[in-house]
Amino acid sequence: MENLTIKQAAERSKKIRGHYRSLEMKHHGSEWSVQEDALAFLTDAGLVGRLTMAQQGRWPVGESNEAGLEHKIGENIWWLMVLADRMGIDSEEALENFLSTTEKRFDI
Repeated sequence: MENLTIKQAAERSKKIRGHYRSLEMKHHGSEWSVQEDALAFLTDAGLVGRLTMAQQGRWPVGESNEAGLEHKIGENIWWLMVLADRMGIDSEEALENFLSTTEKRFDI
């Protein structure tokens, strides 16, 4: 598989979100607001926490669900790209700025 760039991931995320928007219109008559998208992201972020606890043996669920954890981590990255796009923030630029600022803080 070819390496995925942040820009490519953001473009693909936007297309996928467009398909979800169509489903929202069909089933609810309106698309989700940015706030509803943010709430959906937070719900999935909480699931990453719970699946991480299970994977680390700190939450009793029987078998660890590695595939579910990987999926939810990917979905959370997707949500962040969707939210950034909806609020006019370039994901790649935001990440670059964060990394550069943090590296300077730690003199890396």
